[in-house]
Amino acid sequence: MANSIYEKYIVTELKTPPEFTPEYNEKYAKYAQRILWLDENVGEGAFQFNCSWYMAPAEIIPESHVHDTDEVLGFFGNDPQDQYNLGAEIEFWLGDEKFFLTKSCLIFIPKGMKHSPLIIKHVDRPIFHFSCVLSGRYVKTDIPGTK
Repeated sequence: MANSIYEKYIVTELKTPPEFTPEYNEKYAKYAQRILWLDENVGEGAFQFNCSWYMAPAEIIPESHVHDTDEVLGFFGNDPQDQYNLGAEIEFWLGDEKFFLTKSCLIFIPKGMKHSPLIIKHVDRPIFHFSCVLSGRYVKTDIPGTK
């Protein structure tokens, strides 16, 4: 495939954004293992998409934030015999409403909707997680003083 003109569209190695500092990566590794990341820096013209295994409790992105484009989050349990059982409990906020996620799910977040924090309360089995922001990069605007 070394001479393929389309090989550039297949991402098989983790290439994270340059703003991911070693300190950030070290903190992330305490509760998750990132699998792959795609954005305009990895593939010209691509929207942002990343996926990870969440393996331990954690509070992620403690402040509410918004995006200037739509976002989709996915959380999936890993038992094919009980595919909707998340095997975990996640607290997640949409607007000013708190949700407790215990089932595999997709979450659609329209552009401009305040969301987060994301708190992984407990994990019985690793959770497959992805996020997709329909722009070339993951950009968020924090809402200071909120949770």
